[in-house]
Amino acid sequence: MKKIVAVMLTALMSLSLLAGCGSSENKALVVGTNAEFPPFEYVGDDGQPDGFDIALIKEIGKRMGMEVQIENMDFNALVAAVGNKIDIAIAGMTVDEERKQSVDFSDNYYEALQYVIVMKDSEIAAAADLENKTIGCQLGTTGMFTAEEINGADVKSYNKAVDAVNDLMNGRLDAVIIDKNPAQVFAGKFSDKVKALDGADFEFEPEYYAIACPKGSALVADINKALKEIKEDGTFDKLVNQYIE
Repeated sequence: MKKIVAVMLTALMSLSLLAGCGSSENKALVVGTNAEFPPFEYVGDDGQPDGFDIALIKEIGKRMGMEVQIENMDFNALVAAVGNKIDIAIAGMTVDEERKQSVDFSDNYYEALQYVIVMKDSEIAAAADLENKTIGCQLGTTGMFTAEEINGADVKSYNKAVDAVNDLMNGRLDAVIIDKNPAQVFAGKFSDKVKALDGADFEFEPEYYAIACPKGSALVADINKALKEIKEDGTFDKLVNQYIE
């Protein structure tokens, strides 16, 4: 009887070891995003998240031998969800000191700059012109933090950047502050009504996007390795050409 039990225990331990040592190809990488930030992330014609960030993380997952599962959620909830509801987050997320207290970041993968969207007939053209104005932004983004530092500004935050742009066109806002690429997308979509102004004219500083991972996670090294390969073999540039330029 003891021999039978021992054999069974050995078999169970072997199965456990096989499961634990199995390749990561069978493991899902749950990735949080906010599909309201074109061209980095948006909802495609098939109703699923698409965009540069989505394509990039799927390529990273492929090289890590992991199946990527995308979870679309509010941007402001992403950092808190990392390591809990999701494994990592990619969402045009700027690396800053406050976020670094909660998550570890991968290497930077994109340099960005805040832009200002205004109505075509607006006289706003420089930093001083934004003072004492009503400014829209997306909740939890660099655009919001930038707007909050403007003297006398009345800052209105939105879960979706497009809602801020709509309020601008409806006369409820004087300007919207958002990252360069989505600003250009919105300016192109509503070209008869709004224009996007270069953040350099407002003395905005460049920022850098990276992938948020749990504190102390080995995922950072794995993601960085895959990201380095993607940049070196030209895949990164192909994705930029496909989604951004």
